[in-house]
Amino acid sequence: MLNRLGSLVDGIVRISIWTNVYGLARTMVAIGTLSTLLASDTSALFRPAAGIPDFPFCGGLASASLFCVVEVDLAHPIAIVILLLAASGWRPRYTALPHWWVTVSFQASATIPDGGDQAATVITLLLLPIALTDGRAWHWQRPRAITDVVGSLIAWSALLMIRIQVAGIYLQASMAKLGREEWADGTALYYWLSDPLFGMPGWAAPILGPVLANSLGVTMLTWGSVAIEFALVLGLVARRPVRPYLLAAGLALHLSIAVLMGLGSFALVMIGCLLLYLRPLDLPIAVQVKQTFVLLAGRSPIGVRPVQEVLQQEPSPRRTPTHSGKAAEVP
Repeated sequence: MLNRLGSLVDGIVRISIWTNVYGLARTMVAIGTLSTLLASDTSALFRPAAGIPDFPFCGGLASASLFCVVEVDLAHPIAIVILLLAASGWRPRYTALPHWWVTVSFQASATIPDGGDQAATVITLLLLPIALTDGRAWHWQRPRAITDVVGSLIAWSALLMIRIQVAGIYLQASMAKLGREEWADGTALYYWLSDPLFGMPGWAAPILGPVLANSLGVTMLTWGSVAIEFALVLGLVARRPVRPYLLAAGLALHLSIAVLMGLGSFALVMIGCLLLYLRPLDLPIAVQVKQTFVLLAGRSPIGVRPVQEVLQQEPSPRRTPTHSGKAAEVP
């Protein structure tokens, strides 16, 4: 049994985790925090509140926060520059630690951080072993051949922890809802979407208003969102053919939250989490951003083969032979 386990691990660590999939997820998480800092003045982010007379909050470990070490008005643009570098994908090995510092600083020192800020803090921490072992100049580049098996093992182990963490987020979110009467009886979204602060925008009222006014409609919307969260928990053990459907459901859930409730930064962070959770990292996204316009013109960029040709001539990166002769499939 130990030999089989060793062969499985050996097969996995010889597959590169450093693809543009993890790069895109990292960019989404960075843009989530960046959008909050760009759209909000420091006076709105750091202000006194009940029980927090001093701002930004610098008590305990928060004393090491960027917004406490440096004056807030100076820390704000510094944080924006760091997040721009992280989002761009430049030198993940060098930008990963500053990226985490900015997210944990904002979560610790801001007056009212939301769930997306908390998730970004945890995910950027768990991404450190992957990013710090990524020697590429840009996290959009093609993965390199594995030369450091130990580094690859550390990175894949970090991904496993990320997947467990994301599954835990959705498990807690779904279970907590069932403890509230409004969610249990199927009326919660009526109150949320009708709220003057977090409610749906005016253009959506003619569309969703009749649905919310109908008992069956509002129950399906409310229980449907809880069902999606429960289904996303199962993504931790779901086989690969099932994961694209779960990913699509999760993306639809968070995009609807962004559009109807205005929680854009939260949606961006959670979409990044879903990519790490459900999108196989060892299967690079075929079309690179810089080649999009060339491909739309009907021509292949120099040195880049058509995707169909690659798929026909190259073996799938999902499986790789192990020392035992058997193929290992990345979880």
